[in-house]
Parts: sequence; C-alpha cells; structure tokens
Amino acid sequence: MTSGLHTLKRMTARSHARVGRGGRRGKTSGRGTKGQNARAGRKKRPELRDIIKKLPKRRGFGKNRARTVNTSRPQAIPVSLSRLANVFQDGAEVTPKILKERGIIRARGPLFPPVKIMGGDISIKLSIKGCAVSATARAAIERAGGSIAPIISKDMGRKPKKAATSPNS
Repeated sequence: MTSGLHTLKRMTARSHARVGRGGRRGKTSGRGTKGQNARAGRKKRPELRDIIKKLPKRRGFGKNRARTVNTSRPQAIPVSLSRLANVFQDGAEVTPKILKERGIIRARGPLFPPVKIMGGDISIKLSIKGCAVSATARAAIERAGGSIAPIISKDMGRKPKKAATSPNS
C-alpha cells in the first residue's frame, strides 16, 4: 500500500464552518444580503470611537492632573503643636509610634503613615524624631529649646541605584 497526501486522515475537527465556499450554505451563506456586513473581513467602526473623537481634548496641567500626580505616595497625617503641648510633658520624646500609642494618630492600612508636625505655639521642650516638621513649627520648637532629629528617608519601593564603578578597580 502506498501512502501519500491523498490518503491522510484529519486528526482534529475544524474550529468553525467556513461559509461561502460552496456546499450546503449557498448564495449569501447566512450573511444576509448586500452591504458592509456581507463582505469578507467585515469590520464596523465602533460607535463609541466616533463619540469619543467628537469630545473636546482636555489640554492643560489642571485638566490632566490625575495623570501627572503620583497617588501611590502616602499623605502625611498633620498634628498641631498645641495638641502635642497638651499631651506631652516637658522634655518628652515624640515619635510616630508614641503618637499612635497616645491616640493622637491612627495607622492607615498595614504601613505606618508619615506624620507632619504643623505650626502652632508651644512652651515646653520636646525632642521630635521620625516626623516631618513645617518651618513655623520648627521655629517654635527651637525657640522653646526642643530638638528635631532629621528623618531617615527610605526608598519607597524603588530599586537602589547601582554604584558607579571605575574600570581600573
């Protein structure tokens, strides 16, 4: 027995019926009659696209603000100096963890939110660590004899930059 292309059997079923090529579906082959829908490769333009194209473009910084602002950066919780003066004693240390324990701030989600000390009047000496401080609050704290430790900023989800290496080393 000789084998050839004419003796091969189909191993899989066709995925769809190919209409309009003779056989049981004749004439319009289930496509109705004339027009765009009866043609091969029929593609209608989506109506929504035409509607969108007719809308005016939104030019300018203010209109497209949501596309330019990083919303993933957490917003700082503001705390006034007068509130700290009511809660803390003279010479006390103020950190975000202590503020949460005293009930001044609440944690937002799983991560601890940044805290910013805002302006006001204060007469007691405070040692502030791990909090951002506004310019007016900084002046008032230093006037009262307090101290402010700089914040150690962590790279929030960013990969560290590779150190530049010289080819001689």
